Amino acid sequence: MRLTAIVALIALVCATPARADNARLDWPLRPRPAVLRTFDAPSPDWQRGHRGVDLAGVPGQTVYAGQKGTVVFAGDLAGRPLVSVAHPGGLRTSYEPVLAAVRPGQLVAAGTPLGTLAEGHQGCAAAACLHWGAMWGRAANADYVDPLGLLVTTPIRLKPLRG
Repeated sequence: MRLTAIVALIALVCATPARADNARLDWPLRPRPAVLRTFDAPSPDWQRGHRGVDLAGVPGQTVYAGQKGTVVFAGDLAGRPLVSVAHPGGLRTSYEPVLAAVRPGQLVAAGTPLGTLAEGHQGCAAAACLHWGAMWGRAANADYVDPLGLLVTTPIRLKPLRG
């Protein structure tokens, strides 16, 4: 493992997560992208799996923060450009491959541009795919979750039983 990857991993593990409100997310690509590969949690959690979703995009497309938070990593990790954001309540999201327009420690609002989508996500059938991940807790002890399950949805409106 290269020194930069080791330093990046240490930064992800040691960064203090933000705390506060709910964990509802907005789509990181606009317009709403096609989901090309879904979340596939490994069992047990140390096995191989797909700890995120792959969203269809185009090279150079803007990638947005799914929720307010603090950028905890922005750079290359294991040779791939990545941005990671700690959100209120202990949730972290990751965006890869993204050429960062933000820096570690920067506060971002929901919808803040994080950078641009790069080509080259392995196994992607589109010109470019955003691998979008979500986890609770620190990287070394994280519980990966499906980010699609955390999306803000249309509010439910109850209708009267009669008429």
